[in-house]
Amino acid sequence: MRTSRFVVWADKKLHRAFGGRVSLVALAGLPSLRLTTTGRKSGLARSTNLLYFPHGGDFVLTASNWGRPNDPAWALNLRANPKAEVAFAGRPVEVVARELTGDEYMAMWAELLEFWPGYAMEQQEAARPLPVFVLCRADR
Repeated sequence: MRTSRFVVWADKKLHRAFGGRVSLVALAGLPSLRLTTTGRKSGLARSTNLLYFPHGGDFVLTASNWGRPNDPAWALNLRANPKAEVAFAGRPVEVVARELTGDEYMAMWAELLEFWPGYAMEQQEAARPLPVFVLCRADR
């Protein structure tokens, strides 16, 4: 968690240098995407590189914010406007986000912990439930 600022900085540099084809998460052998949301206050496009869990044809995102006590801005933006874009290797895909709750959340949380056990540590550090969003392709 302490290195999160460096990781985010380095990931932005890699994204610019390689046109979105390279990210630190991908270099570690994990699935990554670039999420672009609409800023809830500014109305401007806001992008960030994220680890995602592939679930069928959907993309599952966990709003861990590196174990910080607050939800990341992208999660707040998706709550305000669920229409977004994800990009893989620089190719954009329109998506619609849905935040999971209740039994659906608990079932997905169990799958997420199998996929990336580090989420348990991030949840403990954050001392809050970590929101989970499923992003479905807008053309479905």
